[in-house]
Amino acid sequence: LLFLLCFCPSQPSAPLLYFSTFLDPSNMVHHRWDHNDQELMTFEVQIHTIGWVAFGFSPHGELPGSDTMIGGVFPNGSIYFSVS
Repeated sequence: LLFLLCFCPSQPSAPLLYFSTFLDPSNMVHHRWDHNDQELMTFEVQIHTIGWVAFGFSPHGELPGSDTMIGGVFPNGSIYFSVS
């Protein structure tokens, strides 16, 4: 089970997340996460981007068979988000 926080600027402050790491050597992709006793995972990804991002989860670290999310901001400021 996965719980996603909206990346909208009007959201209240993010919850305290215990784990944190940068996912790239340039420190452009910051990932924070935690889980509760019911194994509900909360995560946040902060990425310096040109307007869109794709992020995936896989038990084996490869794209085929992974769960992916794509989201971004259109030029008019509206947000899109898709999970596959």
